[in-house]
Amino acid sequence: MSGVGSALVIKARSNARNAFLSGFLAWTFDAFDFFILTYVLKDVAKEFHEPIPNIAFALTASLMMRPIGAFVFGLMADRFGRRIPLMCDIVFYSVMEILSGLAPSYHTFLLLRFLYGVGMGGAWGVGASLAMESVPAEKRGFFSGILQEGYATGNLLAAICFWTVYPHWGWRPMFFIGSAPALLTLLLLTRVKESEAWKSESAKRRSWTEYFRLVGMNWRRFLFLVALMAMMNFTSHGTQDLYPTLLQEARHFSTNTTALLSVISMVGAIIGGTLVGLYSDRHGRRKAMMLAMLAAVLLIPLWLFAPGVALVATGAFLMQFMVQGAWGVVPVHINELSPNALRGFFPGFAYQVGVLIASTAPYVEARMAHSYGYAQAMAMFAATVLVVGAIVTSAGPEAHRVAFAEKGG
Repeated sequence: MSGVGSALVIKARSNARNAFLSGFLAWTFDAFDFFILTYVLKDVAKEFHEPIPNIAFALTASLMMRPIGAFVFGLMADRFGRRIPLMCDIVFYSVMEILSGLAPSYHTFLLLRFLYGVGMGGAWGVGASLAMESVPAEKRGFFSGILQEGYATGNLLAAICFWTVYPHWGWRPMFFIGSAPALLTLLLLTRVKESEAWKSESAKRRSWTEYFRLVGMNWRRFLFLVALMAMMNFTSHGTQDLYPTLLQEARHFSTNTTALLSVISMVGAIIGGTLVGLYSDRHGRRKAMMLAMLAAVLLIPLWLFAPGVALVATGAFLMQFMVQGAWGVVPVHINELSPNALRGFFPGFAYQVGVLIASTAPYVEARMAHSYGYAQAMAMFAATVLVVGAIVTSAGPEAHRVAFAEKGG
């Protein structure tokens, strides 16, 4: 009997590991596909004979469409389980990414980036609910930090491709690279079982009418999550999307130096997300997020105005350590705040509505840069959204280590 019990424990741990890894990899390659464009804005603009702000709007286009993906795939995840919707989403965004690399014109490219945004919007919410429902409650913050930094890992991989692939083959092949490993994630998902939290809710067999009535009953919580995610997305996109352009246009760094500095910043993001997530396990979600955002405000001068490559690299590392440190708490925080029956839909849709609100960040910063310069524009923007983000976080609730299976739906 003890042997059977040990085998079941090992099997459960293996399933939890595969579930978490599936969510992490889906988000990593989704982010990789998004950030590819941030490194080649100038080249795409040149090929399609468009100004850089128009190509930057393709980033905004992807962000704008993410709520649609979160809505569709989130509803599927609550009704049919996490695995199948996540697998469908990975296939969809991979195809859109490949077609983006083959686009013959700006308008075709823009349309494909709109469609890619639908796939991008579906990946985070479904993957995060699958992952957070599968890991131990006392370690959720730590795993949340690792999960969220799939975003930074995707950016890091995009920077490496910009450093290695782009100089030899140009911008188009960069859109093909992420699809193969993303599709391999599908194989991992075939080995994953649905979470017990979803199984317990699916057994109640709510009708769609009952389901949406439950959504309406929790509208205040949803609006708070939207406000929180809007500010968090303003901080992320406001400090990342135009940073490579700033390094090239304002600081006049080479392709290799730009890529190296971006890699350094993403290493800081990965470390920060993991450590701040771990801190949140011990000291609470809100406190960890607020401290990280306020520390980021103090780092703005070093991040944008430091002389010399070494100090710029230090500022890039520390800024993303703090910004993505705060972000590392997001998956666990908003999943803990979501009703159990709505966890496939609520976190992802709130996240992506927040993305929609913040989708103008790269475009607004690009426009501001024409009047103030890239460094000054990004400094003003970042300081504002980081302070407001800390205030919104402090005003909200917290459900530290809530038991998912016991939480009322």
